[in-house]
Amino acid sequence: MAKNTSLYFRIVEGRNLPAKDVSGTSDPYCIVKVDNEVVARTATVWKNLNPFWGEEYTLHLPMGFHTLSFQVMDEDTIGLCLLVCLTLDTLFWVNLTRVNPDEEVQGEIHLSVGLLKVAEKITLQCEVIEARDLAPRDISGTSDPFARVIFNNHSAETTIIKKTRFPHWGETLELELDQEELSEEGTVTVEVWDWDMVGKNDFLGKVRMRVLSGWFRLFCVFSFASSGKLGALRLKVRLVEDRILPSMYYQPLIDRLVDALTMLEEVTTVESRQDVAMTLVKIYLGQGLVVPFLDYLNTREVNHTTDPNTLFRSNSLASKAMEQFMKAVGMLYLHEVLKPIINRIFDEKKYIELDPCKIDLNQVTVAGLHMLSEAEVRDSSVEMLQGYLTSIIESIVGSIDQCPPVMRVAFKQLHKRVEEQFAEPENEDVKYLAISGFFFLRFFAPAILTPKLFQLRDQHADTRTSRTLLLLAKALQSVGNLGLQLGHGKEQWMAPLHPIILRSVASVKDFLDKLIDIDHDIGNRAVFMPSVTVKEGYLHKHKAEGPQLLSRFAFKKRYFWLTSETLSYAKTPDWQVGRKLCVCAVERVDENAFQQQNVMQVITQDNDGQLHTMYIHCKNVNELNQWLSAIRKVSIYNERMLPSFHPGAHRSGKWTCCLQADLTGCSRTHSAVTLGDWSDPLDPDVETQTIYKQFLQGRDKLRSVEDSAGCNVQHLKPGQGVAARLLAVIEDLEQTRHRPGSTNV
Repeated sequence: MAKNTSLYFRIVEGRNLPAKDVSGTSDPYCIVKVDNEVVARTATVWKNLNPFWGEEYTLHLPMGFHTLSFQVMDEDTIGLCLLVCLTLDTLFWVNLTRVNPDEEVQGEIHLSVGLLKVAEKITLQCEVIEARDLAPRDISGTSDPFARVIFNNHSAETTIIKKTRFPHWGETLELELDQEELSEEGTVTVEVWDWDMVGKNDFLGKVRMRVLSGWFRLFCVFSFASSGKLGALRLKVRLVEDRILPSMYYQPLIDRLVDALTMLEEVTTVESRQDVAMTLVKIYLGQGLVVPFLDYLNTREVNHTTDPNTLFRSNSLASKAMEQFMKAVGMLYLHEVLKPIINRIFDEKKYIELDPCKIDLNQVTVAGLHMLSEAEVRDSSVEMLQGYLTSIIESIVGSIDQCPPVMRVAFKQLHKRVEEQFAEPENEDVKYLAISGFFFLRFFAPAILTPKLFQLRDQHADTRTSRTLLLLAKALQSVGNLGLQLGHGKEQWMAPLHPIILRSVASVKDFLDKLIDIDHDIGNRAVFMPSVTVKEGYLHKHKAEGPQLLSRFAFKKRYFWLTSETLSYAKTPDWQVGRKLCVCAVERVDENAFQQQNVMQVITQDNDGQLHTMYIHCKNVNELNQWLSAIRKVSIYNERMLPSFHPGAHRSGKWTCCLQADLTGCSRTHSAVTLGDWSDPLDPDVETQTIYKQFLQGRDKLRSVEDSAGCNVQHLKPGQGVAARLLAVIEDLEQTRHRPGSTNV
């Protein structure tokens, strides 16, 4: 039985952060680490002590991960700004505490602690055996570790082991104690330090324990500032650990899933519905049945709606499934349509404002000339917004051939169901609104509003650009509503854009008619599969051919493509040369290896079993994290993954990280940590396990439906029969999971 560990967290906002810049503000961003590996980085919020990020992440983690930390940094400050440690499964405000940058901890220590009593003499014996994966503290990428055992006022130290992160001491330290010192509250502390000839020693971590033996994880002890003077960070974190059964045990649930969709909506909460919707979309994508699945949900939704104005307005399973479906199959399409325009808006950084209450004339002073009037600012803003909006609408309505066929077929089915249900002449526009509500209001408009969350940009927009995007998103929502609500809202200052919105209605309807003009079978055959290119772009690479001297200038610009099966590259995007790579590790490289940041290494194995290392330089940490995660997803099921690697480079016959010549790695690999997103490969067993858990949590509701059926069998309703069959499947799965020896199934 396999195990699957997922960590979900949402970095909401910070408040009252300390000012780090001379202007009295800060440029904060947040870094997330799992076992000392950076796994996520938020965008920077410029000049703000109360930043709002609102960024969500899902991590797929290896079994037995140890630490999770959130570090708030300032863009211009070297070193750590603030750090927060928190309890999982909570949502609260946590006070931050100032942390020394040197007190970054990783690794484990192997100990055995006991008491020896001889007559009246009591000796505490601590056998310090070894440590592994300690944090590097020296310029060489290693440390000079020693351990210190402390009990009350007694202490003893091991010898110093030079230039290693995997020291082996094999020493027994003894502390002579008095009888009075042996209280139940007493604990033994073992600290690990990096010895420095000049200056103070660097802290590497510590453990506190009773008289025990085994592997103990190193950690740092923090006391939160109760005054809140250092600010607070709002987080939401949820850890989920699942045991995944083999596929054959989930098949009965898969076979009954279509009949169970009605019951699934009843047992899910509004909060969990989005995750359930994405899970269902993935399951049916994997089976090539996503269009019939969506058609089933949409038909049910349409048939239960009497007022066309409320169609798909709720957070129903049908609405959420369509949203997640568009992300799963249409994100690359969205990038192709919007990215050039979004980049242009970010680059131009125009001051745009229509609301007279928000116009700031100081923002638009023409240097050396005169201050613009409010009317001039408004006229200029209208002209620029019209230009941007026209470009966006033209790009969308001209993208019919770029839209994934499966999305077009799904919209065709939706159009048909709505037209059948609302056939009256006064409801002529409903069939268009049903599609445009998803296409414009729930897909393109949110992407324009927050490009970072749709991976259109690496950073959030600054205040000026953010306002422009907000105004454009509002306008595009009106386009999606076919201009039917213009003039009825409170924001009458948007009126200058109304003419262009109304002029676009005809072209939008024509676009939607052409969008659904597709053969149903073609769309089904073109269902999105995980083997499509999920990531591509320019990177700088260097292929290491055996141990040799590597310079920072050895990297060449190449265009990379990544699918679930192939990592390939070429000089230009027009010429792709690919070969299937057996990826054995993909890891970060120490900064001092090439004297530059954001370098990763991809270790592959050829048909002869020989290992080859390719170093890749990314432009920033976000790009690095995305490529690391994407390549790890490709290789996550490879049985030949390496257990260790060298984070440094090989120079002068030795590795810069550990100063050893041995090819065996000096650090553990982290290849199982991946970012969960829309491009995740399909894993039917994991997805079905998620559905099973939802039914398990809603088992009481299923039983209540079944009980009502038992009381009046002659009037058995279809849903009641489904509940009984589902309960039988859920109980069978539950028994299998808890059957003795099931871990070996």
